[in-house]
Amino acid sequence: MTRREGSAFAGLGVVFTKEFADQLSGARMALLVTLIVLTAAGTVYAAIQTIRNVVGEDPFLFLRLFTTAKEPLPSFVAFMGFLLPLLGIALGFDAVNGEFQRRTLGRVLSQPIFRDALLFGKFLAGLTTLAMVLGAIWLLVTGMGILLTGVPPSGEEVARSLLYLLGALAYGGVWLVIALFFSVLFKNPTTSALAAIGTWLFFTVFWGMIAAGLAQAIAPVTYGFPEEVLRQAQTELMLARVAPNTLYSEITLALLKPEVRALGPVLPVQLQGMVLGTPLPLSQSLLMIWPEFTGMIAGMVIFFTLAYVLFQRAEIRA
Repeated sequence: MTRREGSAFAGLGVVFTKEFADQLSGARMALLVTLIVLTAAGTVYAAIQTIRNVVGEDPFLFLRLFTTAKEPLPSFVAFMGFLLPLLGIALGFDAVNGEFQRRTLGRVLSQPIFRDALLFGKFLAGLTTLAMVLGAIWLLVTGMGILLTGVPPSGEEVARSLLYLLGALAYGGVWLVIALFFSVLFKNPTTSALAAIGTWLFFTVFWGMIAAGLAQAIAPVTYGFPEEVLRQAQTELMLARVAPNTLYSEITLALLKPEVRALGPVLPVQLQGMVLGTPLPLSQSLLMIWPEFTGMIAGMVIFFTLAYVLFQRAEIRA
């Protein structure tokens, strides 16, 4: 067995540059970004019409642009929770098997480019594209908010909104790496796209019901004691947090609604001495959502490792 020489990431910059350029110039990307920008602008404009009456009363007026809904439109964060997985899947579902289909993978790897660099470069390019799209949307929301309300955001509001973007990037990155995993697992891009979308629908539609059923089986309420009810609620919440959309929702809630002081069941004894409605400092909100951030990063690492192992063992001439 021959031992390879040189860095495993030789050619990473070349792969990243090429993939990033392809992502930005593709028609699929242009359609998705247009859809996201239009929906973001529509939801923010509708939110501004709702919150204009409380200008000068709400200390976190800028954050309300992200969370306020107006019928029939949902809030900005609700739209992003729906569209970010689709964007991540679109960026990654044919990253590797598309090279198989075009029969270019063998020629790429015949250059001084290792499989490590190829896979990591594709992932970085997709993640950078997600970050660029989110940054552009944040600038759009900020500009519309200042222009239409006439109130500039405070430093804490800017920090909270940027941290929300970081959480949204991690959320989109989870679905990007899941799509990348299926792109390595299946040789047909259509199959990998259906598998990724099916996984998203499973966690979005069915996992909440499954978590509730499992919680009832694991921690049943036999006599109706408060301890039993609390244990079942905590079990259900723990199982629900397996889903990336639950982690995204909790990050959104804690960062964009500073008055939220807990993300799970709260006992009456915990409310003693607490002034309800008082906003938490940013540092305390970060402590509250740090496990959610860690969970999404762990999910990305797990699926990227699985994709890496499969790709290292794949027969590229097949």
